[in-house]
Amino acid sequence: MTATRQTPGATAAAAPASAVGAARGLGWLYVLGGAVGLVSAFALTVEKILKLGNPDYVPSCSLNPIVSCGSVMDSPQASLFGFPNPLLGIAAFAALMAAGAALTGGFAAPRWFWLGLQLGSALGVVFVHWLIAQSLYEIGALCPYCMVVWAVTIPIFWYTTLHVLRSGHLGGGAAAGAALAKFHSLVLVLWYLVIVVLVLQAFWSYWSSAI
Repeated sequence: MTATRQTPGATAAAAPASAVGAARGLGWLYVLGGAVGLVSAFALTVEKILKLGNPDYVPSCSLNPIVSCGSVMDSPQASLFGFPNPLLGIAAFAALMAAGAALTGGFAAPRWFWLGLQLGSALGVVFVHWLIAQSLYEIGALCPYCMVVWAVTIPIFWYTTLHVLRSGHLGGGAAAGAALAKFHSLVLVLWYLVIVVLVLQAFWSYWSSAI
């Protein structure tokens, strides 16, 4: 038998090919997740405009005292920076879709590109969890479109973080990224489960009386 030797050049070529494949997969997450988030943010913006034009307007996503976009829209938290929060979502998700389209097309993104996505997704996930806390414990209402944004922002942040770590863009985090990637689905399931439990706990008196 003849032993097969792999040249250093072949090994080096395989690594970038794998990285490009992973980036393309992440690109599809950005395109699809960004589209879902963009539609939700746009729908919320339309509802906000209609409510501004008619204070008596009841948003289509206001279903009961708890699931009520109107209650959330009327809160100060809904315009944290002096304008409706959904406008931030429209801009952010549109940019994310553009980044995803570039990656699916084979764009070899430089380090600064990934660090920018990491920072943006981290800010997004922090903002989302602040809004979750405000909805549960201050406003006392849930907005369905907002919850869709929560749902897509979390995996976008999580898989961006894993890719940035595994690619070494954050320094010595490649080993940590590879270890976390083995449990990527479990982490997401537990993350969502914690949020569901918090929602049930916050509104348990309402849910139990409705049943």
